[in-house]
Amino acid sequence: MNLKRRFTLFGFGFAAGIVIVLFILNGKNASCNYLPNARMLEILRNKHRAYTDEVHQIMTLNNIDSASVAELLLKGDIDFSKSKVRQEPCRHYWIDGYLLQKEASIYVENCDTIVTIQKMNISN
Repeated sequence: MNLKRRFTLFGFGFAAGIVIVLFILNGKNASCNYLPNARMLEILRNKHRAYTDEVHQIMTLNNIDSASVAELLLKGDIDFSKSKVRQEPCRHYWIDGYLLQKEASIYVENCDTIVTIQKMNISN
């Protein structure tokens, strides 16, 4: 079998495999988050969020709503060096990003069913 025929058969098999995978995953909310940052942010986004009174006051003073916090959980970066990822029963994470075009960081407590935003720092 010559080289051209091999590549042709490989191409048809590869294309058929892609079509089959797309057909199986069509309409499903499948995602592939392999990196720790993306995986943890997705877990935090999918849980119910609660805010401490201190965070509510900061949000009110800076005109920040929960949608902005959700965007921070979507586009932010977890600082694993400051986070307490092995703490039991709830793990704590520092998330850095931007809120209303200002640098911000939030301190999040991740428990089994709820995520509590403990602290919020916004730079001017």
